Amino acid sequence: MSSPASQRIMVGLSGGVDSAIAAHLLLKQGHQVEALFMKNWEEDDAPGYCAAAQDLADAQAVAQRLGIPLRTVNFATEYWERVFAYFLAEYRALRTPNPDILCNTEIKFRAFLDHAHTLGADGIATGHYARVLQTPEDARLHLARDANKDQTYFLHRLDQQQLARAHFPLADVTKPEVRALAQRLGLANADKKDSTGICFIGERRFADFLARYLPHNPGPIETPAGRMLGEHQGLAYYTIGQRQGLGIGGQRDAGAAPWFVAAKDAARNALIVVQGGQHPRLLASGLHGEQIHWISGQPPGPVPFDCQCRLRHRQPLQACTLISYDTAGCQVTFATPQRAITPGQSAVFYRNDRCLGGCIITRAESHPVEAPNSEPPLTDH
Repeated sequence: MSSPASQRIMVGLSGGVDSAIAAHLLLKQGHQVEALFMKNWEEDDAPGYCAAAQDLADAQAVAQRLGIPLRTVNFATEYWERVFAYFLAEYRALRTPNPDILCNTEIKFRAFLDHAHTLGADGIATGHYARVLQTPEDARLHLARDANKDQTYFLHRLDQQQLARAHFPLADVTKPEVRALAQRLGLANADKKDSTGICFIGERRFADFLARYLPHNPGPIETPAGRMLGEHQGLAYYTIGQRQGLGIGGQRDAGAAPWFVAAKDAARNALIVVQGGQHPRLLASGLHGEQIHWISGQPPGPVPFDCQCRLRHRQPLQACTLISYDTAGCQVTFATPQRAITPGQSAVFYRNDRCLGGCIITRAESHPVEAPNSEPPLTDH
């Protein structure tokens, strides 16, 4: 799958510094570089939320500085239908989805890729920190040099057709090097902070945002033994392992240890919380997953096979064994117990520095230590 030395490549220019330097590096490599700015959210453009206008202005400034043409496109319909509708459905089902993963699969590497193809581009590029290797057999996704910024977790659902035409110019560049290079190039966004929040929607008070689409459904906050500590606003607003925003601090006889969400009891509309970040109820030695996806198109080998797994972005790779998989799902066990395995999130599999694919977590399994059925008086532990 070798490619010509010079290609016509369309860069997804977001207004951030990473995509700007990606475009610059492609120019240095001798490619014909063009840029595309995507607007994918139109529900509100309130200041402090989705700053699309400022992002576009930053992208225009970068394109002018680099001397490349910039087009704009609106994928708001595609984003709503392919990403946001799923996002809401998962929260209604009391799971915690990762919209960035679906956003990459359906918007940046499908809608954008298709649009770039109609414009005559040979491939597309983004400012992701990841590495794609084109071999005679297939396209392979590998970790970036910058381990802190590596984004293969968010890219693990890409397929061969998508990876074959993808370029990740930041594979061998660290974030400090990106900012330093942007400074030397005189880019106005050299010090622009990294975007956070929901993909293409931006930073906002998440509970307030979610309340626009999902109604409040209050219920009790309880310990595993049934001691009521307070009231939640709706199970959809909380995630496993959550510490902030519970509103139950200062409980009598509870000590100073913080509270964490351990489970959601949908039948009783109860939020179950425990004290201490390493409470047994937060730990599990395995998981069940569905919608398993292999980047190569084929499983990496017969089961059981040993590999590594990442349950969230930036988590160090964890030793695991995939003990079974089929069209119905997969079973994974870990060498050491994992904390806050969260339904709706992704488990992403690796061998050494190669990303193999992943699955959507449906449940944690095999609690290594059973929490007691009754509780002693709460103490600071």
